[in-house]
Amino acid sequence: MKPTQLFTSLMLCCVVSLFSSEEAAAQVEFELKPSQSMSITGKGPGQDAANNPFEGQDCIVQVENIGDIAFAVRTQQKGQKNLKTQTVEPGTSQNIDLPKSYELYLDTSSEGLAKARLNFKQDDN
Repeated sequence: MKPTQLFTSLMLCCVVSLFSSEEAAAQVEFELKPSQSMSITGKGPGQDAANNPFEGQDCIVQVENIGDIAFAVRTQQKGQKNLKTQTVEPGTSQNIDLPKSYELYLDTSSEGLAKARLNFKQDDN
């Protein structure tokens, strides 16, 4: 194989692997103001703060607190009351199971600006 063909093949493999891993996860960051409750995903187009690439199927959301203020992660079935709330302390992360047809919210206290990084992953179970 010629060096140019080898280089082209390697570049093609890199591009393919980049795009295939992009479909398996999606990452987004948020800043939340004091006393803010933000619908992250599950409400529908135009109402969600983030695009869940796995909408309509079970997924896992890794929620990382990249700020200095704790915040709550709330999951609930569409149209229902609060089902589960977990606190994410600064410098920590939690994996949140997000079944299909569930909504995900981030809630802050009145203490200050909170920062979150979310990474949506396909649930392989």
